[in-house]
Amino acid sequence: MKTSPTEEGCIICFAFGLKHIGVAVGQTLTRTARGVVTLAARQGKPKWPVVDKLIAQYEPFVVVVGLPLNMDGRDSDMATRARAFSVQVAQRTKPRVVLHDERLTSVTAKAEFKDAKAVGRASTEHELAACFILESWLNEQPRPGT
Repeated sequence: MKTSPTEEGCIICFAFGLKHIGVAVGQTLTRTARGVVTLAARQGKPKWPVVDKLIAQYEPFVVVVGLPLNMDGRDSDMATRARAFSVQVAQRTKPRVVLHDERLTSVTAKAEFKDAKAVGRASTEHELAACFILESWLNEQPRPGT
Protein backbone atom coordinates (compact mmCIF):
# COMPACT_ATOMS: atom_id res chain seq x y z
CA MET A 1 0.00 0.00 0.00
CA LYS A 2 1.29 3.44 -0.92
CA THR A 3 1.59 5.86 1.98
CA SER A 4 3.86 8.68 0.84
CA PRO A 5 2.27 11.82 -0.63
CA THR A 6 5.23 12.02 -3.04
CA GLU A 7 4.15 8.79 -4.72
CA GLU A 8 1.97 8.80 -7.80
CA GLY A 9 -1.61 7.70 -7.50
CA CYS A 10 -5.19 8.53 -6.75
CA ILE A 11 -6.43 10.64 -3.86
CA ILE A 12 -10.03 11.06 -2.76
CA CYS A 13 -11.27 14.15 -0.95
CA PHE A 14 -14.35 14.80 1.15
CA ALA A 15 -15.72 18.33 1.61
CA PHE A 16 -17.57 17.73 4.85
CA GLY A 17 -20.96 19.25 5.53
CA LEU A 18 -23.93 18.52 7.76
CA LYS A 19 -26.36 17.97 4.85
CA HIS A 20 -24.02 17.36 1.92
CA ILE A 21 -20.52 15.94 1.55
CA GLY A 22 -18.80 16.76 -1.72
CA VAL A 23 -16.44 14.13 -3.10
CA ALA A 24 -13.63 14.66 -5.57
CA VAL A 25 -10.80 12.49 -6.87
CA GLY A 26 -7.45 13.60 -8.15
CA GLN A 27 -4.07 12.41 -9.29
CA THR A 28 -0.62 13.33 -8.04
CA LEU A 29 0.69 13.31 -11.60
CA THR A 30 -1.64 16.02 -12.95
CA ARG A 31 -2.35 17.70 -9.59
CA THR A 32 -5.93 18.20 -10.71
CA ALA A 33 -9.24 17.02 -9.31
CA ARG A 34 -12.74 16.41 -10.55
CA GLY A 35 -15.98 16.03 -8.65
CA VAL A 36 -17.51 12.59 -8.57
CA VAL A 37 -20.55 12.73 -6.28
CA THR A 38 -22.32 14.66 -3.56
CA LEU A 39 -23.37 12.47 -0.67
CA ALA A 40 -26.46 13.20 1.38
CA ALA A 41 -25.73 13.41 5.09
CA ARG A 42 -27.76 13.70 8.28
CA GLN A 43 -25.99 15.87 10.82
CA GLY A 44 -22.73 15.11 8.99
CA LYS A 45 -23.30 11.36 8.87
CA PRO A 46 -23.32 9.84 5.39
CA LYS A 47 -24.46 6.38 4.44
CA TRP A 48 -21.18 4.72 5.33
CA PRO A 49 -21.50 1.83 2.84
CA VAL A 50 -21.49 4.46 0.06
CA VAL A 51 -18.26 5.95 1.44
CA ASP A 52 -16.75 2.47 1.65
CA LYS A 53 -17.75 1.77 -1.94
CA LEU A 54 -16.16 5.00 -3.20
CA ILE A 55 -12.89 4.23 -1.45
CA ALA A 56 -12.91 0.68 -2.84
CA GLN A 57 -13.71 1.97 -6.33
CA TYR A 58 -10.97 4.63 -6.53
CA GLU A 59 -8.36 2.86 -4.36
CA PRO A 60 -6.75 6.07 -3.09
CA PHE A 61 -3.45 5.98 -1.26
CA VAL A 62 -4.50 9.06 0.73
CA VAL A 63 -7.91 10.35 1.81
CA VAL A 64 -8.14 14.13 2.31
CA VAL A 65 -10.89 15.64 4.46
CA GLY A 66 -11.49 19.38 4.35
CA LEU A 67 -11.04 21.16 7.67
CA PRO A 68 -13.30 24.25 7.95
CA LEU A 69 -11.25 26.50 10.20
CA ASN A 70 -12.27 29.99 11.25
CA MET A 71 -10.55 32.79 9.34
CA ASP A 72 -8.19 33.30 12.30
CA GLY A 73 -7.13 29.64 12.08
CA ARG A 74 -8.99 28.45 15.15
CA ASP A 75 -11.30 25.45 15.08
CA SER A 76 -14.95 26.12 14.42
CA ASP A 77 -17.82 23.86 15.47
CA MET A 78 -17.75 22.50 11.91
CA ALA A 79 -14.01 21.82 12.20
CA THR A 80 -14.67 19.71 15.28
CA ARG A 81 -17.32 17.77 13.35
CA ALA A 82 -15.02 17.39 10.33
CA ARG A 83 -12.29 16.01 12.60
CA ALA A 84 -14.76 13.45 13.97
CA PHE A 85 -15.77 12.55 10.41
CA SER A 86 -12.10 12.05 9.47
CA VAL A 87 -11.61 9.73 12.45
CA GLN A 88 -14.60 7.65 11.31
CA VAL A 89 -13.20 7.49 7.76
CA ALA A 90 -9.80 6.43 9.14
CA GLN A 91 -11.42 3.64 11.15
CA ARG A 92 -13.13 2.30 8.00
CA THR A 93 -10.29 2.43 5.49
CA LYS A 94 -6.68 1.44 4.96
CA PRO A 95 -5.37 4.61 3.28
CA ARG A 96 -3.97 7.36 5.45
CA VAL A 97 -6.50 10.12 6.22
CA VAL A 98 -5.30 13.74 6.37
CA LEU A 99 -7.09 16.97 7.19
CA HIS A 100 -6.54 20.01 5.00
CA ASP A 101 -7.52 23.64 5.57
CA GLU A 102 -10.54 24.47 3.44
CA ARG A 103 -11.07 28.14 4.32
CA LEU A 104 -13.02 29.97 1.61
CA THR A 105 -13.43 26.93 -0.67
CA SER A 106 -17.22 27.07 -0.41
CA VAL A 107 -17.23 30.77 -1.28
CA THR A 108 -14.92 30.14 -4.25
CA ALA A 109 -16.99 27.15 -5.35
CA LYS A 110 -20.16 29.27 -5.40
CA ALA A 111 -18.42 31.93 -7.47
CA GLU A 112 -16.91 29.49 -9.98
CA PHE A 113 -19.55 26.78 -10.11
CA LYS A 114 -21.28 27.81 -13.32
CA ASP A 115 -18.05 27.60 -15.33
CA ALA A 116 -16.96 24.35 -13.64
CA LYS A 117 -20.31 22.71 -14.35
CA ALA A 118 -20.17 23.82 -18.00
CA VAL A 119 -16.89 21.94 -18.53
CA GLY A 120 -17.97 18.87 -16.55
CA ARG A 121 -15.60 19.40 -13.64
CA ALA A 122 -18.27 19.13 -10.95
CA SER A 123 -22.02 18.74 -10.83
CA THR A 124 -22.52 20.52 -7.48
CA GLU A 125 -20.84 23.28 -5.50
CA HIS A 126 -20.00 20.66 -2.86
CA GLU A 127 -18.03 18.61 -5.38
CA LEU A 128 -16.26 21.73 -6.63
CA ALA A 129 -15.29 22.66 -3.06
CA ALA A 130 -13.81 19.16 -2.70
CA CYS A 131 -11.85 19.76 -5.92
CA PHE A 132 -10.40 22.99 -4.52
CA ILE A 133 -9.48 21.34 -1.21
CA LEU A 134 -7.78 18.45 -2.97
CA GLU A 135 -5.87 20.63 -5.44
CA SER A 136 -4.69 22.85 -2.59
CA TRP A 137 -3.42 19.77 -0.74
CA LEU A 138 -1.76 18.42 -3.89
CA ASN A 139 -0.01 21.72 -4.54
CA GLU A 140 1.54 21.59 -1.07
CA GLN A 141 3.05 18.14 -1.66
CA PRO A 142 6.51 17.55 -3.09
CA ARG A 143 6.58 16.30 -6.66
CA PRO A 144 7.09 12.53 -7.00
CA GLY A 145 10.77 11.66 -7.08
CA THR A 146 11.90 14.89 -5.37
